[in-house]
Amino acid sequence: MVEWTDAERSAITGLWGKISVDEMGPQALARLLIVAPWTQRHFASFGNLSSPAAIMGNPKVAAHGRTVMGGLERAIKNMDNIKATYAQLSKLHSEKLHVDPDNFRLLSDCITVCVAMKFGPSCFTPDVQEAWQKFLAVVASALSRQYH
Repeated sequence: MVEWTDAERSAITGLWGKISVDEMGPQALARLLIVAPWTQRHFASFGNLSSPAAIMGNPKVAAHGRTVMGGLERAIKNMDNIKATYAQLSKLHSEKLHVDPDNFRLLSDCITVCVAMKFGPSCFTPDVQEAWQKFLAVVASALSRQYH
């Protein structure tokens, strides 16, 4: 179990309260597919992913990005038991979808970049970033749990 300080909890929930899932989800998933093109193999059914413009304009990418980002709310609401919260999702990604667990870390990095660009240094301070990245690392670890 991860220990969260009051300051970390406050930073994470405060930042989450400012995030638009509808905006950030599509941006983060599109960024992942562009900067890590090998991840596109998991999204063959999404249609045209042939260029950054095609990815950014793809409605299936946007929809799944919203789903992924919306799924983080489950972790926000269950910060003291994230591993159990994502146990079934970890199993799905491991056994059925065969997603490389490193992709969770890559997506976390893309989410962090998008959040930093959106909110800038006055909101996304080093302390907030530290807490946010710890949170996403815990989520990525929980999603990777089935692989171990």
